[in-house]
This record gives sequence, structure tokens and C-alpha cells, in this order.
Amino acid sequence: MFALISKQEKDPTFWNTWAQKTLKNALTLQTLNTNKAKNVILFLGDGMGVPTVTATRILKGQLSGHYGEETQLEMDKFPFVSLAKTYNTDAQVPDSAGTATAYLCGVKANEGTLGVSAAAVRSQCNTTKGNEVTSILKWAKDAGKSVGIVTTTRVNHATPSAAYAHCVDRDWYSDNEMPAEALMHGCKDIARQLFENIPNIDVIMGGGRKFMYPQNTSDVEYPTQPKMSGTRKDGRNLVQEWIDKMKDKKGNYVWNKQQLLSLNPNNVDYLLGLFEPSELAYELERNNDSDPSLTEMVDVAIKVLKKNQNGFYLLVEGGRIDHGHHEGKAKLALYDAVEMDRAIGRADLLTSIHETLTVVTADHSHVFTFGGYTLRGNSIFGLAPKVSDADQKPFTAISYGNGPGYKIVNGGRENISTVNYESSHYQAQAAVPLLSETHGGDDVAVFAKGPMAHLLHGIHEQNYIPHVMAYAACIGQNQNHCMSSGGTVGLQPAFSSMASVLAVTRFLW
Repeated sequence: MFALISKQEKDPTFWNTWAQKTLKNALTLQTLNTNKAKNVILFLGDGMGVPTVTATRILKGQLSGHYGEETQLEMDKFPFVSLAKTYNTDAQVPDSAGTATAYLCGVKANEGTLGVSAAAVRSQCNTTKGNEVTSILKWAKDAGKSVGIVTTTRVNHATPSAAYAHCVDRDWYSDNEMPAEALMHGCKDIARQLFENIPNIDVIMGGGRKFMYPQNTSDVEYPTQPKMSGTRKDGRNLVQEWIDKMKDKKGNYVWNKQQLLSLNPNNVDYLLGLFEPSELAYELERNNDSDPSLTEMVDVAIKVLKKNQNGFYLLVEGGRIDHGHHEGKAKLALYDAVEMDRAIGRADLLTSIHETLTVVTADHSHVFTFGGYTLRGNSIFGLAPKVSDADQKPFTAISYGNGPGYKIVNGGRENISTVNYESSHYQAQAAVPLLSETHGGDDVAVFAKGPMAHLLHGIHEQNYIPHVMAYAACIGQNQNHCMSSGGTVGLQPAFSSMASVLAVTRFLW
């Protein structure tokens, strides 16, 4: 059994020509882009480890009728790629809160905590004060830039929350999820912090509607479903408060696709879009009539933000990649990853590499993999070409190290020849039974293009990422290099003296 190889791929000239063209393009990178970054965009694929990137590439190609392996993702076109070490200060295999604090606030933190240093202890409210750390979104806002958050999860989920919140527990979505002791000691829920901590975030889009409304308030889209109703115990209607505050500031609140796409971005300065009570639907299950895609949200966000002459900072999260993997449903995860790649392409069309630094990365990986000596062009969701030589049963290329796909039937591994393993909700087989598949501890890729993108090279701690982005944009703590003329960023050392360098060196010993 052999894969059908195209005629051109049998000719060495094809591969040599392709490689020489790639080499020619690589040589152009010797001239570094040292412009000042007017705009900064971070695309965060939640749970998008390197195996997920590769599988996404194959899927994208196969959706276009190709083998898939030779396809280029939008992120593949970025000239600079590095690796980030994802561990939390207290965890070898991290969670999305501690990692978000790293790549947004520039400080590694404990698992489950948001916008606080490692001196804060998860769920202990009294360890919050004095341990707050600020994010690059705030640095950008303080510098006069417009700022935005776009996510397919709830807007008060782990990834977006670290951009604005200081919270010792990622699960404190509203006051309803907080212990009485924490409320008594003055800790604020994350939804409340979204509107109070950094005034006038220009664009906020995602899910999480129910956490903004008083308890038992019926949802506008699902009025007969109690689980979709408001959760807040304090009686506050955070959406209405935002509407009232922004009514004379060209502010618009939308909750469906039609409302979003009917807006004229030239007439919008502030935008709040909450499209679901909790998470947005997976891309494969999205209602194309009522629910905006990530690409559509990114398109509107950039058009609103780019009106600011000082530029903008935008955080975009493909958050449900992670959820698909946790469920062991690789098809849901990978289609969401393909959609995030489309959004990256849309952002490219709306911005210029000369003035926009774009970074694509993940917060962590998953125990997702694919193998089995599959042939060229094999469906990424398909079977390995041979049955197992141990139990003589077929197996899919995709599998998980652990998760809900572990099934024993009649004392042995399930025979999937009777199962629709290409379905959206098929749970790929796993080695260890768990109700929810876990994160992986491996490094994640960091793709970068635009001003100062070359600083994202090699292998670095994850908290290095926002320091590079801020350096390129001349925001935040390190601006000594920003006095050069001609729109370029100077290349002076990031430390002001050799003593500083030696101090850090001694610390690392």
C-alpha cells in the first residue's frame, strides 16, 4: 500500500528549486526590522502545542483538497520561530492562568492565579494585596494606545483575565463563585475587574454573558434555560453599567453576529460583544447565522482599534482548542485551530509588517500526538495503515497520553472498526483513563514577524515574550532605547549598566 506521489515530487529539481527559493527568502532576513512597533498583536492558541500545530497544518491542507503535509499555515510564514518554557513557579506541567500571567505580565506565577506574582497563594484572598503585577495591555493603554481582547472562551476565562485582573483564583468568575471569606476581605470577582481595573478597554469580545447579570436574570438568547441565567449575587448589571457609561462615547454593545457585522467601525470607539452566556461554540458547531467566527471578530476589532494614531495592542485567543483536547475530541480542537489560523491571515491583510509586531504562541501543550507510520495524505483523523501487532486491532493516528478516550471492552482495547472515528465527537483512544485529558509540559512554539521580531529566537522563559513586545513598541518599563530618530528602535542593551547584567548572572547561578 503506497501513497500516490505527484510527478513533480519525484523530480529532484522540484525539491532543489523549492529549497533555493526558501534560502533566497531567508537571506532577506539579514536586514533586521528595527522599526518601532506602532501596533502589537498576540495570537494565543490555548493548548496549541507543536503536535497540534502540525496536525492543524495537515487538516488545513486536506480541507483544501491537498495531501496536507506540504501546506503552509499563516503562522508558518512568520520568519522567526522560538520555543517558550511553560512551567509555572509551582508546577512542572502548567495551567492557563499561571502561563497567562507570564506571557501577559512578564512574571512567572503560581498555577491558578492571575495577574499576581508567585508570592500570592491560590484561593487565599489575603495574599493578593501587594503582589499585583500589571500586563502589557495596561502598559499599552497607559501609553495612549487602544487595546482589545478577543476570545472564543468567556471574557473572564484564564487567558483574557490576566490582561486586566489581579485574582488569586481563576475560578472566581463572578461573586457567585467566590467564598464568603474572600468577599469579606474585599477581593473582587473577575467579571467586575474587567470593567473596573483598566477603565475603557476599547474592544472586548467573547463569551461569559451570564457572569455580568444579576442572579436569575434570563438570558437574552436562551430565556427558558435557567443554567444560562445571570449569576451575580450583588445585583449588579455590568453590561447595562457599561452601556450607560459609554452612551456618549460611541460605545456599542452587541450579542449576536448580525449586530456585530452591521456596525460601521468608523463610528465605533468602544465595543463590548458578549455572544454566549459561557464559552462560544466550537467552530465545527458554530451557528453561522447568529454566531461570529473568530476571524470576523478579529476583523472588526482591528478596524476599530487601528483608528488610534498611537496604535493598538490586541490579544486574540483561540481558546477552545484547549477544550477540545480536554474532551479528547481532536476534531473539535483542530478545526478551532484552523479557524485561528484564518484569523491570523485576516490580521495580516489589515496591518503592515513594517509597523505591526505579531506574535503567535500557546500557553501550554497537551498530551496529544499522532503517529503510526501513516501514509502521505492519510486523513489526519484516519487509521494507521496496519493493525496493532500486539492486539491485532486497528488504531487511529491520533491518540492521547491520558483522557476520556480510554475504553476497555471485553477485557481489551476497544475495536474501533465499529466506531465512527471521523465524527466530531469521537474521543480518541488514550493510554490512561481520566475524565478530562491533561495539559502537556513540553515547550511551545513562538512565531513572530514585524518590528524586533528577531528578539524572539532560541529557547526562552515564557515571561520573556511581553518584554520583547513592549520593547518593540516602546511601552512599559524599558524605554531607554526609544529616543532614536527615523521611526526605528535603537539597539542599545536592555540593561542600563554592566552591574545590572552581573547582578542577573549571579542570580541565575
